Amino acid sequence: MKNKTVYIPLDIEYEGKNYLKSRGYKIIIGEDVEKKSVLEAVKSCDAILTRSNVMIDKEVIQAGEKLKIISKYGVGINNIDVDFASKQGIYVTITPEANANVVAEHVMALMLILCKKIMIMDHALRAGNFDIRNNLYSEDLEMKTLGILGLGRIGKLVAEKAYYGFGMNVIGFDPYQEKEASFIEIKQSLHDVLVEADIISLHLPLLPSTHHIIGAEEFAKMKESAYLINTSRGGTVDEKALVVALKKKKIAGAGIDVFEKEPPDVQDELFTLDNVIVTPHSAALSKDGSVKMAIHAALQIDQVLSGKEPSWPVQEWNAMNKKILK
Repeated sequence: MKNKTVYIPLDIEYEGKNYLKSRGYKIIIGEDVEKKSVLEAVKSCDAILTRSNVMIDKEVIQAGEKLKIISKYGVGINNIDVDFASKQGIYVTITPEANANVVAEHVMALMLILCKKIMIMDHALRAGNFDIRNNLYSEDLEMKTLGILGLGRIGKLVAEKAYYGFGMNVIGFDPYQEKEASFIEIKQSLHDVLVEADIISLHLPLLPSTHHIIGAEEFAKMKESAYLINTSRGGTVDEKALVVALKKKKIAGAGIDVFEKEPPDVQDELFTLDNVIVTPHSAALSKDGSVKMAIHAALQIDQVLSGKEPSWPVQEWNAMNKKILK
């Protein structure tokens, strides 16, 4: 598109940029993500293709006088003022079909690492302790109960992999979902999932209603043998309460990919515990998943700037799932 400019504050995969270039768009790649630089660059752009660590707030949106669309590389929109963008008639889009399976695979990997004690075994063997094989037993996933909080695309994919791939029982809770797969036993409350599940996996957006949805009270309800896995948003779990629960063995362990503050402080006590596995908000960032996110984000921009409706607008996405951003 002649005279149409796309601003990408933080670089993305070649495939996404090439998609835009092949359609005639001019691309500006940001030199840094400082507010001053973002405000200057957005003045001349028709679209922003952004990642999570760039704040697209009211001030940035106001500076983009030609702005028609803010296309998110991924699905988390906590860094975008969606309400203000909507009032300005600016689309905000996400890439929900690009990385759902990638995240679901990451969840299963964390589950296996925790239950099979892989990290503990690895560290022990490297230290010369071969006999740990006789003193520390792994756990089977088969017939364990997986509790899923949030049954959107990713939650359902995790459920399918756990049920069909590993023979697990699956229970779930999501007040916004009306129809589920027949093999998921839907619970009427968060409490029911907490007390019954051997492993709990979070797949929730970060909203006022989900902030610290898992805290001290919730850990107290879980089995002492239970594991918590969070690949959704860091703010859904009270990290201080998580540290206490792990230290006092109120739960057996945790697999954490997201943090309340990112990047997290690696001096935090959480990183000293041997019953937690941590990854750097990387569940969605496989090579294949990253390429898909880049292309899908670029596709949304091309649709809007060509006068079409985007495939995955946040405004409609939230309405469809009966989730209201507050």
